[in-house]
Amino acid sequence: MRRLIVIAGFGLLAGALGLSVEFSAAQNAPAPSPPCGPNLSADIKNVSKDSRCFELRTYTVREGSSPDLLHTRFRERTTALFRKHGMTIIGYWQPVTKKDTLIYILAYRDAAARDAAWAAFQADPEWVKTRAEMQVNLQVDNVFMSATDYSPMK
Repeated sequence: MRRLIVIAGFGLLAGALGLSVEFSAAQNAPAPSPPCGPNLSADIKNVSKDSRCFELRTYTVREGSSPDLLHTRFRERTTALFRKHGMTIIGYWQPVTKKDTLIYILAYRDAAARDAAWAAFQADPEWVKTRAEMQVNLQVDNVFMSATDYSPMK
């Protein structure tokens, strides 16, 4: 029971900081994404009311794993699975001074759509197979964003 409370507390803290925590299937589901996208609360200023929910994800490959395998996994399998589950891919980037890092941005209608898409993606048998066949040890960081009211991209 104590472990459950610690996991839930960590998930809530991560959500408050705009981070997502991915738990293994044996653990509880992560806390819902923080509100992002259209019609945010009035206390968040300068945000477009018709913004999608954007998620900036940064994957850093840990020592002993292969950045090339991570790129192959995205190129050959992950991108198609993202599309299958309704995730809009804005782009992928390779930082020129961090060869062990992949940065990408996805967009969703709102936070609820994001959570539903990731749940379906994580449960997809093709993803389970891909993750097992192409294992990469990663540190995952993510930030949830809404477009400003003056942003050209919403």
